[in-house]
Amino acid sequence: MPPMSQAAPTPPEPSPAQKGRVPKTVWDLVFTLVIPILILSPNILGSGISVAEQVFGGGTAGNVRAYLLAALIPVAYVLWDLLVNRNVSPVALIGGAGAIFSGALAFWYVDGFWYAIKDSARSYLTGLLFLISAATSVPLFRVFLDASSIGESPEHRAATQRAMRDPGVHRSLAQATVVFAVVDLIGGVVNSVVNYARVTAKFGTDDFNAQVAAVNALMRIPGLLITLVGVAVAIWLVNRAVTARYGAGASLFEPGKLLERMRERGEPVA
Repeated sequence: MPPMSQAAPTPPEPSPAQKGRVPKTVWDLVFTLVIPILILSPNILGSGISVAEQVFGGGTAGNVRAYLLAALIPVAYVLWDLLVNRNVSPVALIGGAGAIFSGALAFWYVDGFWYAIKDSARSYLTGLLFLISAATSVPLFRVFLDASSIGESPEHRAATQRAMRDPGVHRSLAQATVVFAVVDLIGGVVNSVVNYARVTAKFGTDDFNAQVAAVNALMRIPGLLITLVGVAVAIWLVNRAVTARYGAGASLFEPGKLLERMRERGEPVA
């Protein structure tokens, strides 16, 4: 933050194309939540229109097709975004693999208890993979933090890489990975409980699709909050270790200060 006596530089005016561009988070919400809910709804916004009825002919077959379409549109969106942006980072690849896993599970036609398990299967798998990785030399939370530093200058990136190789910081990365995994598993259990309580209709019926849509809408914000809690605690653990190792103000998220602390201690960065 600049001193109070100095005026902050005025950012350049965005181009007309940038002004009219829809934020990616909005597209994420549209393709992973809004469109699937509309497809599953037996009465879209009270209009009397149903994708299962008007598009797929109704009945069990129509409801199943509508369910598959609603489940596969988010998968197609994630994979399309991955290919268009040509993002082959580990984080993007993990997201793509998770999308494919979710798409495959869409063809597992179950209801009741097993649907509740299926709807949280991605969280359970992610949590398990994070737990396993915590015992390796590359805990997965480090992969996420490493991806966030890709856009840094070579010097700053070298500083964050050196910090993450420090034994004490590495231990905190393993602990953070375990925390993230446990919170993700807890989120999966909560989601399963809610689905088991609210998705009670038989698979392939109008009521089943409507209940799935309602739970998807209900759990989006709580699910996000649970994930954010896990991320916040994990980041706190890592930053505490970095500060203990390199001094006050050192943080993986402020590589300039981290580099400064390393130089003050006379430590090589590369």
